[in-house]
Amino acid sequence: MPAASRSHRKPKGEGHARRGEILAAAERIFVDHGYEGATIRKIADAVGLSSTALYMHFADKGEILQEICREAFGQLILATRELAVIDSPPEVRLRRMIETYVAFGFAHPNAYRLIYLTRPVEAREGAQSMAQEMGAGLFESFEAAVAETVASGRMAGDPGVLAQAIWAAAHGVVSLMITKPYFPWAERQALVDTTLDAMFAGLLKP
Repeated sequence: MPAASRSHRKPKGEGHARRGEILAAAERIFVDHGYEGATIRKIADAVGLSSTALYMHFADKGEILQEICREAFGQLILATRELAVIDSPPEVRLRRMIETYVAFGFAHPNAYRLIYLTRPVEAREGAQSMAQEMGAGLFESFEAAVAETVASGRMAGDPGVLAQAIWAAAHGVVSLMITKPYFPWAERQALVDTTLDAMFAGLLKP
């Protein structure tokens, strides 16, 4: 092996950290090159591993994609569960839940694209099954907060419809801003606050 190639190889060990590096690199490569263009060699090179060494961590790129989706949904589910038990009115918890969702999208744009802006080939390779398995539970906890808000008299309507409407508004802001960076967007937080303020003002009863 040429000296230049050897210099990019990292020492063995630190398995958990190495898996994290692989997943982070794969997120970028899946987004930049598409699932079909994201080869194991490209992912391995990005973290200074041989393809053989990478296979010690993941069986194939489908498993890598599924793990990215699993970790992303896991973070959102954990954050939502923590907010669901805080001692505050249901509409306040609901607002904080959707704000957390939006913040996650901006903090992890590549993962967000893979779990919520899934292309057909990625869906076939496991992203869709992860969304159905874990994303459904995430939405159910959000819908439960909406149902509590309706039960408290602060909202009126079908909790399922209301939850989908609020989610759609939040997703619209995140997806547009991360996929259309060339547009002259307003300051991010101002746009998020204006969108959510308008949504909640229209739905909440005095």
